[in-house]
Amino acid sequence: MIYREHYIKPVREFYDSDLIKIITGIRRSGKSVILEQIRDEIKQKTDNVIYLNFEDKRIVANISNSDLLLDYVEKNKKSGKCYIFLDEIQMIDGWQDACKTLRLYNNSVFITGSNSKLLSKEFTKELSGRYVSFRVRPFVYKEILEYTKELGKKCSVTDYLVWGGFPKRFEFDSDDAKIRYLNDLDDTIVINDLINRYHIQKESLFKNLVNFVLRSNSRIISAKSIHDYIRQKYESCSINTIIKYLSYLEEAYIIESIKQYSTRTKSELAYYLKIYNEDVSLNSIRCMDNRYDLTHNLENIVYNELVYMGYNIYVFNNKGREIDFLAQKDNKKYYIQVAYSVADEKAYNREFSAFADIDNLSQKIIITNDDIDYSTSVVKHIKLKDFLMMNTLDN
Repeated sequence: MIYREHYIKPVREFYDSDLIKIITGIRRSGKSVILEQIRDEIKQKTDNVIYLNFEDKRIVANISNSDLLLDYVEKNKKSGKCYIFLDEIQMIDGWQDACKTLRLYNNSVFITGSNSKLLSKEFTKELSGRYVSFRVRPFVYKEILEYTKELGKKCSVTDYLVWGGFPKRFEFDSDDAKIRYLNDLDDTIVINDLINRYHIQKESLFKNLVNFVLRSNSRIISAKSIHDYIRQKYESCSINTIIKYLSYLEEAYIIESIKQYSTRTKSELAYYLKIYNEDVSLNSIRCMDNRYDLTHNLENIVYNELVYMGYNIYVFNNKGREIDFLAQKDNKKYYIQVAYSVADEKAYNREFSAFADIDNLSQKIIITNDDIDYSTSVVKHIKLKDFLMMNTLDN
């Protein structure tokens, strides 16, 4: 597995802190691997390290609650600061109390856990500000190229647009094997992590909502529009139920919503949200007859890559014209339009006209999958294949 310095670097500053270090993220995004890489790095300076993976049934059978965990650490730690790594910690009862106790006795505690428990808001609340969290995401394209090279394979941009960046899926060569793995992962996230965790009684309603939302990535959406669709197609439900279900998807890092920024109010408009999937494969596995939604997946990919680069993202309302992204970092603003292609004249005019009346103090960018450079004197065109290799929009 590749070394993901992008995620390890911010954690490194807290190696010796008494704050509990939580590695968060959607299932199978590589949290456990990063935990192991941090452990291996620390082991280069000390052997006072304890590592427990609670997906190992042998460990769970012998350490099933907080008292047993505390006893195990006390018996196995050496003198001086001990570095404790607890993978899938939610498997033991009272894990919160154990972590809060361990940090008081010259221990540096690192934990990961599944979306079903550890990542929900109620659990982070129980640590009462005694933690710092670091979010891990599926691979971006630069990481994919590094990992597939390690595997002796290749991954095209189109493959990324369809099947996304969950690390393990690159071990499979055929589309059938990828789909089987991604469907199993989807079932685990939706059923095990959410339906079982939140004791959702209306399973059919929830699954229909999930399917609708994950097929609607890169679109402006509202609880009311989802409510109207579900009520018309399936069964009646309240808008409050829709809002609750959407919050479950966000807590499990399955989707993210970004707000709209308006030139008229100079503020965020909370009632307009645009939904992006954590990984575009969550859309693709819901498509029939290989009719993949490359247009919206491309925009979703650009969003994921911009977040990886460290930009704060908004949708921008330019006097009724939607600009896909207002990206901000280091007091710089970038207005970004995303399209699969602007080779067609109508598409060209539609996408470029969205920048009308925006001053030239901020960079205006359009990202497409075209090979021809469509840059103008005021708008910079970036080819998708070039964008995917950038570390910053200033490249």
